Amino acid sequence: MSPSTDVEALARARLRSLRTTLGYSLEELAARTHLSPSTISRVETGRRTLGLDVLVPLAQALGVSLDALFETPGDEDVVIRPAPHSSGGQTTWPLSRPDGRTIAMKMRVEPSRSRPDQRVHPGHDWFVVIEGRVRLRLGDREIEVDTGEAAEFSTMTPHAVEAVGGPAELIMIFDREGQRAHVHQ
Repeated sequence: MSPSTDVEALARARLRSLRTTLGYSLEELAARTHLSPSTISRVETGRRTLGLDVLVPLAQALGVSLDALFETPGDEDVVIRPAPHSSGGQTTWPLSRPDGRTIAMKMRVEPSRSRPDQRVHPGHDWFVVIEGRVRLRLGDREIEVDTGEAAEFSTMTPHAVEAVGGPAELIMIFDREGQRAHVHQ
């Protein structure tokens, strides 16, 4: 099998796997892409060539880039070696690749004398406290979250996180909209 054939087989397998993982039948994906169910089936099984006319709508409907469909796996992609980034009283380490739908990061928050500014942005956040205690400010509410506890909230509510009584470490997961607000502050 030639390298180009291997890459094509990988892309076809990824298309089918994404479709089934997301729970789309051939008919449902066809409605989202304006392709016929038989065309999608032929693409997945290798009986139709992989052209941009079918790949672009399929990738868009499945929420992936064309690069993700054709990227060849290697061992270097398994381990993420996060580099810290510090800003103010926070240090963050990215724990996921920047091209995913959701972003994971470790955050260390130092106590501060001043209250953090609450921010609002599209998206959804989730975090678990792995060390220490934090105060989650959601609008007028103040919620203390201890080690081992988690919080989940819509980021359209004004929000901020601060350490209580010492440094705190969190693992955060947020969607791509939240990534713009959290990573680029």
